[in-house]
Amino acid sequence: MTNLTQLRLAAREIFEAGLRAVDPSAPVLRAVRLEGSRLSICDTAIDIVNRPVYSIAIGKAAFAMAYALERALGESFAAGFMSGPVPSSTVIGIRGMHEWTLRTRWRWVDGGHPLPNKASLIAATEAFDLLDRANRDHALVIFLISGGGSAMIEWPINEDITLVDLRTANKALVNSGASIEEVNAVRRAFSAVKGGRLTARAPNCDQVTLIVSDVPADEERNVASGPSLAPPADAPDARDVIARYNLASQLPETIVRTVKSEPKLFAEDSSALRRHFVLLDNRRALEAVAEAARQRGFVTEIFSEISDQPITEGCTQLIERLTQLREQVERVPTESVGKVVCLISGGEFACPVTGDGIGGRNLETALRLACATNLGLGDSEHFVALCAGTDGIDGNSPAAGGIIDNTTIARAKAIGLDPEDFLKRSDAYSFFVALGDVVATGPTGTNVRDLRILLGGRE
Repeated sequence: MTNLTQLRLAAREIFEAGLRAVDPSAPVLRAVRLEGSRLSICDTAIDIVNRPVYSIAIGKAAFAMAYALERALGESFAAGFMSGPVPSSTVIGIRGMHEWTLRTRWRWVDGGHPLPNKASLIAATEAFDLLDRANRDHALVIFLISGGGSAMIEWPINEDITLVDLRTANKALVNSGASIEEVNAVRRAFSAVKGGRLTARAPNCDQVTLIVSDVPADEERNVASGPSLAPPADAPDARDVIARYNLASQLPETIVRTVKSEPKLFAEDSSALRRHFVLLDNRRALEAVAEAARQRGFVTEIFSEISDQPITEGCTQLIERLTQLREQVERVPTESVGKVVCLISGGEFACPVTGDGIGGRNLETALRLACATNLGLGDSEHFVALCAGTDGIDGNSPAAGGIIDNTTIARAKAIGLDPEDFLKRSDAYSFFVALGDVVATGPTGTNVRDLRILLGGRE
């Protein structure tokens, strides 16, 4: 027997279990091991005797990854630069990072997000300076790359492109509904940082890249637009992406002109070491969430087929699969008594922005699920869904996401809220604030895409 309050509490606890499983500091400490002058990074051994070790950390997990790397290297670590946000004070307290921030050997810039800003340009110059120094020293450079880094470090590929142009272009790309692979194809065309161009500043250096991935499996070259990794050979053509999403009129003329000039993709020619490893991804979070659900006795399924669909299509598939899962359990009467079904999915739905409201794809997903009318629930049945980003920030809102149940729409209408109006204005955050159903974590210091947790139970 499970009531609605218990289901809502369980959804939040399950989500929190997923967050705990993707703390980036732990896998960095496991991956990097130093014994004397022998440095092991995953399966790669490097002799660092009389050789400095530098690092550049970029993205939402930069702070935690940098902290862990300096701990692992100790006095062998020479210097580093990071561009990324400082996690919330709660996260810092848990990881014991507060004292570290007072004595670190890292320089730090809080680069812009979701759009590049002046700090993003400063971050690029800082990174360039460190890589020039490393190149002169024939040093080892360890890149720590995580999601969100595309905006946090940027430099235009030519002097005609201004910061305003960069911001306008990124806003148009993010709001277009294009996939991350398509967005990055265009970003790389006008950037002196992305698509491996940052790593080209240090051709004499051995380089290892450690990644916390916020992209689909096997697409790690797209994390933060791949500053230290050349783009895949089958990457989309930037000109095709602009045409497909009718972006020519939305992009600055300097950007369109640069893309049309067919800049060559970066292809490095260096005999120095180049390795990269994915330390965390969405699958790890999904597995942790599923385990937390099973420990509560829930009939649990990870629905891997639902990941990056258009948001309306993805929501429909989620409801259909949850209904099928409930029906499967109910076909075995002795098994279905008191059982809660839990459907889990991850990824990032494509969510075009249609208005000037506050929100993101997780808040909109939750609201669309609340509006679904094909749940087929009986009077004694309950439905709860929690949709949130592991980075703690959904779109242009300060929330991670939202939580809904089968009473959400009725409660909203009782206080005069029209859900469809909020969807049209891309203002799902305001809807959930009014109901008190925002999921707020603050910046988590990690980023492995989104989590969607759907629960169905009987009173």
